[in-house]
Amino acid sequence: MENIKYLKPLVYDIEAMQSLVAPEVEKGLILYRSASEMATTIRSYIVAKDGDKIVGFVALHIHSVTLAEVRSLIVKEEYRKHGIGRQLVKQALNEASVLGLKEVLTLTYHKNLFENLGFHEITKESIPEQKIWADCIRCKHFPICDEVSLIIKL
Repeated sequence: MENIKYLKPLVYDIEAMQSLVAPEVEKGLILYRSASEMATTIRSYIVAKDGDKIVGFVALHIHSVTLAEVRSLIVKEEYRKHGIGRQLVKQALNEASVLGLKEVLTLTYHKNLFENLGFHEITKESIPEQKIWADCIRCKHFPICDEVSLIIKL
């Protein structure tokens, strides 16, 4: 997949981003984000494009002056297993490093992907409260979460 470009999305990309993530939102694997919520956080996203088509994206959400979170990672089904998700996470980690953040957290069902990038598992009790009350409470699986929490020090 050498034609894939990784870049910051524009607000007019939001509709395509929401369409791409809709099946995972429906399954309860990724939290729903409204178009206005995505617009206000558009700078946190990185998209993978094949030509003009968005085939994946990730968000780097900053929680504090030291901690960010990789979230909303999605790759279009027919583009999976080609390293696009891995590259999106690497792009997010690079951005976190440039911003001077010290740690990046994730909650995921894809533990191996993140461990292969240097993340290590942590207990859910160590996740910052602002994450739990801002996002987790909106999840249909809350409080019975079967995602794995991992962190990486930069």
